[in-house]
Amino acid sequence: MSKEAAVPTLETAVRVINKGRHPLPAYATPHSAGLDLRALVDAPVVLEPGESRLIPTGLYLELPEGMEGQVRPRSGLAFKHGVTVLNAPGTIDADYRGEVGVLLINHGRAPFVIADGERVAQLVVARYERIRFVENTDLRTTERGTGGFGHTGKQ
Repeated sequence: MSKEAAVPTLETAVRVINKGRHPLPAYATPHSAGLDLRALVDAPVVLEPGESRLIPTGLYLELPEGMEGQVRPRSGLAFKHGVTVLNAPGTIDADYRGEVGVLLINHGRAPFVIADGERVAQLVVARYERIRFVENTDLRTTERGTGGFGHTGKQ
């Protein structure tokens, strides 16, 4: 008997139009949460230090109601080059039908070249719950209270 955890089997179908020349996003491993998004550019794009650019993917999604797409950075690009998603995570709403774009920023010290087909971000699709606000004059107390922004210390 294998000690490896079972591969999740729950899948949701998502309609997609691929106007690019790259394969559809796919999970890299059986337990990956994100699917890699690839750049769709006609020529290499140079992202100078401090510069941000919207990078097209050629993908158009129809996410099911109650789900959102989260465009997240790739850890390797952030760690090795300082390149990340500026509005991380970027949100793709279920009723959006435009092209999926990746807003990248170069926080590194050197220019970063984005080639056609390069994996520039990852897409995580997640369920969400809609809420409604109920105005009140007070909130229930908790042990934490109003402490925030590092109030628990460094360690």
